[in-house]
Amino acid sequence: MAKLTRILSIDGGGIRGIIPAQVLISLEKKLQERTGNPEARLADFFDLVAGTSTGGILTCIYLCPDVTGNPTRPRFSAEEALDLYLKKGGKIFDLSIWQRLTSGAGILDEKYSIGSLEQELESYLGELKLSDLLKPTLITAYDLERRCAKFFTRHDAVERKSEDYYLREVARATSAAPTYFEPKGLESFSGTFYALIDGGVFANNPALCAYAEARMKLPGQPKTEDMALLSIGTGYVKKKYPFKEAKDWGLLEWAKPVIDIMMTGVAETVDYQLRRIFEAAERPDQYLRIDGKLKNAKPDLDEASAANLGNLAKDGKRIGREFDEQLEGFLKYLME
Repeated sequence: MAKLTRILSIDGGGIRGIIPAQVLISLEKKLQERTGNPEARLADFFDLVAGTSTGGILTCIYLCPDVTGNPTRPRFSAEEALDLYLKKGGKIFDLSIWQRLTSGAGILDEKYSIGSLEQELESYLGELKLSDLLKPTLITAYDLERRCAKFFTRHDAVERKSEDYYLREVARATSAAPTYFEPKGLESFSGTFYALIDGGVFANNPALCAYAEARMKLPGQPKTEDMALLSIGTGYVKKKYPFKEAKDWGLLEWAKPVIDIMMTGVAETVDYQLRRIFEAAERPDQYLRIDGKLKNAKPDLDEASAANLGNLAKDGKRIGREFDEQLEGFLKYLME
């Protein structure tokens, strides 16, 4: 089999990033077993990694070079990436009494102080730049002042100083979820300023963005039949909204449901579009979407209690097992 252009895409979802992180631990172990190499890492088997919000943070961690050891190799394993959520999630989403009062629980101001998240991103990513990443990337954010999507890509960062940034600030920008964290004011190394929020407002599932980026920017501009695309969601709980209640809702009642519906609907639409694209190219098996229903965990993006962190880990392992056969079949597209 000819080598395909291999793409990994990871959805947004706050603390539910534990779900794809857990699935990717399973994938990394499978790749290590297949190659007989215990040092094999996810970065070795993908030519482009895309992420939104929590998926953008995972993208940065998976492709982070080991600057203190071998800078040509990834610094973190998939297991170590999960540690950010399991060990630090409670700290990142800690709501102090003062913050609760001053923010009105997220109504008057952002719900959480940004200090803990920025501290953890710095501990993982340090002084690394976007251009330092080991593989091509696409990470999403939205520009409040220019009113347009912002895509962080490694190849643009390598080519132009105006598109290079500290990696920790890229991770911070893509995860600046409105009402949860304040927007990120970010400057490139040429001094260009951006006011950014979470890319999930337009591309919570960035897989189609990744596909388009690969078609235009990767070597050879690969066609659909030359790609293998793995897309991983952050789990879901589809709450029903009864017609008898919804028909009389106003602005306040619709505020939370409409965000839930839009984020879920956009992710499902991207999945539908990519399925059709790969089917039209007669390569349906070269696209795999992994996402599953949460059975133990609460779906809230910021529910980082010790109990829910454990339940998210359980759900992530279960979802990985549910897709084990499909993932095993997909391995052949990742191996040269």
